[in-house]
Amino acid sequence: MKIDGIILRELHLPLVRPFETSFGSTSNRRILLAEIHSEGLIGWGECTAGEHPYFSSESTDTAWQVLLHELGPALAAAAPEHGGQCPRIFNRVRGHRMAKATLENAVWDLEAQRKGVPLWQLLGGVRESIPCGVSLGIQSSIPELLGIIEKELAAGYQRIKLKCKPGWDVEVFERVRSRWPGITLSCDANSAYRLRDMDHLVTFDAFDLLMIEQPLWHDDFYYHSMLQKRLSTPICLDEPIRNRRDALAAIEMESCRIINIKLGRVGGFSEAIAVHNAAQERGIPVWCGGMLESGIGRAHNIALATLENFSLPGDVSASARYWKEDIIEPEVTVTPQGNILVPDTPGRGFEVRTDLVEQLTVRKEAIRALELVG
Repeated sequence: MKIDGIILRELHLPLVRPFETSFGSTSNRRILLAEIHSEGLIGWGECTAGEHPYFSSESTDTAWQVLLHELGPALAAAAPEHGGQCPRIFNRVRGHRMAKATLENAVWDLEAQRKGVPLWQLLGGVRESIPCGVSLGIQSSIPELLGIIEKELAAGYQRIKLKCKPGWDVEVFERVRSRWPGITLSCDANSAYRLRDMDHLVTFDAFDLLMIEQPLWHDDFYYHSMLQKRLSTPICLDEPIRNRRDALAAIEMESCRIINIKLGRVGGFSEAIAVHNAAQERGIPVWCGGMLESGIGRAHNIALATLENFSLPGDVSASARYWKEDIIEPEVTVTPQGNILVPDTPGRGFEVRTDLVEQLTVRKEAIRALELVG
């Protein structure tokens, strides 16, 4: 696959409403896109790093520098035959998995287009539709949250995930459960609790949660294993699962009973498939997490979530939940039954609105082989 050029862009997209977690509140997303040109085709990738290095050590600005000066030139000079070769091409650069995923996922998109098959089929997917849940940020009041949940349930979403932190947890769960005793409900702490909170976390068992996601330290397996032994509710690990080896360690230590797979966090499709397979072989279900992606990253998540072991509703939801106007067409929509129908066109399955992308671009650089062109 000859790489004719790579264009790196930063876009600014305002969210429909602020999204608050234990890390803070986000109202606008600085989104990095990579546009790879190859023999008349264009593959697109999206960097899921946040504006600040809070979820991970990466940020929008660190990813830009690494993509521009290291990963982009390396890929442009390599002529990969397929997406699975990208980890080897990028191996010299340690870490920076979200930056690596930006380019690798675009190469997989290109490969699917060249072969004339949908991206999800190239990945080995088996689902023609995927079940969807929603992730709801911390709100200004419980009544406000209840109103949002009512709206999302009416839209058909199959699972409600509540962001939580000390002071915004048990009372919230009590109010939600008393109103909707039968819905599939989970929570995500984004590492907001510590060992001193263990007795408190055990009280979460009373609320029939599908899972408690990442309650303790972002890089921990050991203490999560201690906590899981006291909990009936499954723990789901997110941040510490960076690769297949991490997944195997967490499963062996019984640190979790569910794994969240995020494309950016693990470095792209190749490692995401490896984590999926390792979990499937050991009977651990997985689901696809979201990072406030635009439609390009959302399309990649849809393709990933078609793999067989993605048996739980993920965070892949409709474009309109986040953006007044998405940068793909058609926009991602969810059926009244809470599913996304998987596209059957070659590549990622959604056209990029290049006119809107250009309009929203605030900085842009082009890379050709080892030569940087501004």
